[in-house]
Order: sequence, then structure tokens, then C-alpha cells
Amino acid sequence: MRTRAALQTALEQRLIIDEIEIPDPQSNQVIVKLASSGVCHSQLHGMHDPQQPRPMVLGHEGAGTVTAVGRDVTHLSEGDHAIVTWVPRTPQIGRKDSVPTTGVTYREEIAHGPVYTWAEHSLSDADHVVKIEKEHPMDVSSIVGCAVLTGAGAVLHTAKVRPGDSVAVFGVGGIGLCAIQMAALLQAYPIIAVDIQDEKLDFAQEFGATHTINASKTDPVEAIIETTSGGTDFAFDAIGLRITNEQILPATRSGGPGADNIGGMAVMIGWPGSEMSLDPGHFMRRQRQYRGSLGATYPDKDFKMFLRWYQEGKFPLDKLVTKRYTLDQVNQACQELESGQILGRSIIEY
Repeated sequence: MRTRAALQTALEQRLIIDEIEIPDPQSNQVIVKLASSGVCHSQLHGMHDPQQPRPMVLGHEGAGTVTAVGRDVTHLSEGDHAIVTWVPRTPQIGRKDSVPTTGVTYREEIAHGPVYTWAEHSLSDADHVVKIEKEHPMDVSSIVGCAVLTGAGAVLHTAKVRPGDSVAVFGVGGIGLCAIQMAALLQAYPIIAVDIQDEKLDFAQEFGATHTINASKTDPVEAIIETTSGGTDFAFDAIGLRITNEQILPATRSGGPGADNIGGMAVMIGWPGSEMSLDPGHFMRRQRQYRGSLGATYPDKDFKMFLRWYQEGKFPLDKLVTKRYTLDQVNQACQELESGQILGRSIIEY
């Protein structure tokens, strides 16, 4: 079958909208007719990456209706509503360096990640497709497939934040806001939002931030230490810049000599660059901890929980989605995200 998709055919070129060819699903694959897709900043990294093969189609969080199912797929049927996500349902040992091809073509075989969602139809391994109940909206449910699972999962599963823990989140885009919302649900305090735009910091307070710091006006590490009288229990980098990679560790509280005298934990969520520098004394003398968090979620279980919280008014996905585009407006969506114009998360609707 043929379907419309957003493609990058050469490095640094604008995306084009054209038809791609999708084969029938193999035994372990499904086709989903997408209703919406999130627009994630990591896709911009891919568009600027000279190592990425092209032509390629992007996007890794979407929601839609299953239209075809391979013979060995048991958890999905035609007509089911589902979320397409880059995190597999079945836990993997380690991270795969290569992604199996699906046979999707545009004059030649198309490159894409574990999934692609900037297209009207998506063919993917069934392990990346999670069934949801039909009562859930097909627009805002798409962002559960990356923004929510990444930000909320880092707080819930990687850091294991508990009531009364202090939290700082650097970068309050879609993922950072989800981290803040989860910290609020877990009754953390204080919850400190750090960004360089006052408008985004004000928006973060609607998701549970109790304190805000504009890093363009003051040193965020010093401000966090002053606010918390020594540093936070947890600090999350939801941006991925070298400066924020390096700031989150000293922003956490110090530990010291003795058993269980462990300092705070820094958690990197945002996609990092190639290098950073850290004082090793943070680890030895202060017993601080530094971890990465790569989509820390259990899709089958957690997606139901996130969507239930949305229904109960505890996780406002509708407020998080602040801009909507058509597929033909995908270049505008990318430009406005890259220039910092998007509060929360934007989506493409088909």
C-alpha cells in the first residue's frame, strides 16, 4: 500500500511530503493508521545528524487504529486502538545498535528508528505497539509514547522519587513537564523548574513546580543549593546540552564518609552530546550518583496508568499539548520547536 509521509532525503534539507510504499506486514508486524504523532526534539537531532542514512522518515510516538496484523501477533487485532512507541513491550538486555528493516521504501529502502510516526500509516514490529481502550482520545494519547513515558518514567522508575524528596528539573519542555507532573503526583517537595524562558517557567507551575529558576539570570546550581539548603535529592536534565549535563550533579545534595551516607542523584534524560566534564570528587568525596534514563517505563502497564490518570484529571495531557499541525505543516512544526516557541508538546494530526 502507499501512504503519505514526511521524508528527509538529504542532510539539513527540509522535509518533503510524498508517498512511501508499505509492504504487507510480516508475521510479527502490524500496520497502524495514525491519528496523531508527537513532535519530539530528538527528531531534530536526527535531522542534523550526518551519520543517519537517508532517505529517512521520523517520529516515534503516535496513536491510531490497527489496520493489519501479522499471523504471529496475539496482543492486537484489526480495529484496535493503539499507541506506537519507540520503547518495546518486552524488556531487552542492552541496547541494539541496529534496527531491523521493515521493507518500507521511497525509491529505495527507507531508514527509520524502531518506529516511525510522521506518516499516515506506520508499519512496525508489534512489540512497539501497545493496545489502549477506545475510550481514550486519539490525539493526546500519542504523547504517552515518548514525552510522558520518558519524563514520568525517569522520576517514577529510574529515580524512584518518594514523598518529601526534593527535585529539580532542568528544561521544561514536554519531557521536563512530564517529569515535574510525576514528581508532584509522588508528593515531592520542593519541585524546582529550571529554564531560560519565563513563559515556560510560569507554565511549569501549572504542572506542579513549586519554585522556578531562570538560568539566564542567575546561576541555577547556586540558586538550587540556596533554595534547598544544600542541594536536591534528585536533579533531572531534560535538555541534553553539555552545560546542563554538567550542572545537575553539583545541584544535588552532598553525601560523605560512612555507610549509606549517599548524596543526591543526577539523572540525564535529554539526548546528550559527545562529551562532558565532571569533578570526580562529586563521586568519591560526596558520594553523589549520576544515572541515565532511557525510556524507563513498562508500556503495557504504565500506559494504562498514565491514561487513567489523565481521565482522573491528575495528568493533564490536553494541557500539555499546546500546538497542533497537519502533516503538510511538519517543517513549521520543526522550526517552531527548534526556535523555542513551543510550550509543552506539539502534535501532528492526520
